[in-house]
Amino acid sequence: MDAQTVLTTTRSVRRKLDLDREVPQDVLDDCLRVAQQAPAAGSMAVQFRWLLVRDADTKAAIAAYNRETAEAAWEKYGHLVEERALASAQHLVRNLERVPVLAIPCMLGRPPADAFSQSAYFGSAYPAIWSFQLALRARGLGSSICGYHLQDHEADVAALLGIPDDVMQISLLAVAYTTQRDFRPAARPAVEDVTYLDTWGSPLPRR
Repeated sequence: MDAQTVLTTTRSVRRKLDLDREVPQDVLDDCLRVAQQAPAAGSMAVQFRWLLVRDADTKAAIAAYNRETAEAAWEKYGHLVEERALASAQHLVRNLERVPVLAIPCMLGRPPADAFSQSAYFGSAYPAIWSFQLALRARGLGSSICGYHLQDHEADVAALLGIPDDVMQISLLAVAYTTQRDFRPAARPAVEDVTYLDTWGSPLPRR
C-alpha cells in the first residue's frame, strides 16, 4: 500500500473492527517500531511509553469506565452529534471489551501548565500515535481513539494497570483487524476554505 493511500484512507474504524480475530504480537511490535520513528521535541522522545492490554478482565474493567463517562456525555450532548457518527461511537464503546487489543500511549511526567510546553509535550506524543495508526492500516488493521475514561477515570485505570502517578495516559486506542480493506478518502472541506495566507481571514488564491 503506497503512502498516499495510507495517509488518505486511514479512518477511525469502529463498526468494522473484527472483534473475533486475534492480533499477533509480532504485528503490533512492527507497528510500534514504526511509531518509535515519529518526530518528537528534544528529549521527549524517550519519555513516550506504550501499554498494551489483552487480558479479558482488565479490558472489561477499562471498558466499563469508558462507558460510564461516554453514556453520560451522550445523554447530555448526543443530540448535537450526527446520527451516523453517534451510532458508530456507541457501537465501539459498548463493545470495547471485545476489541482484541487496547493500546494506551503514555508520557512520563504530567502535562506542563504553559501553552508552549504543552505544545511540545502533546506534540511529541500524537505523531507517534498517528504513525502507529498508519502502520496498522498498512497491515490490514484498524484503530480508533477512545479515551472517554480520561475525563473521570484516569486515576482508576492507572490504579488498575499499575501506572505511576507521574505518568500521563495520553489516550486509548482500540486495535483490531478490519472486516474490510477498501476504505476511501472521507469528505473534508476544501483546502482553500480552511487555509489563510499571511493574515487571518485572507484566503488562498483559487486555482
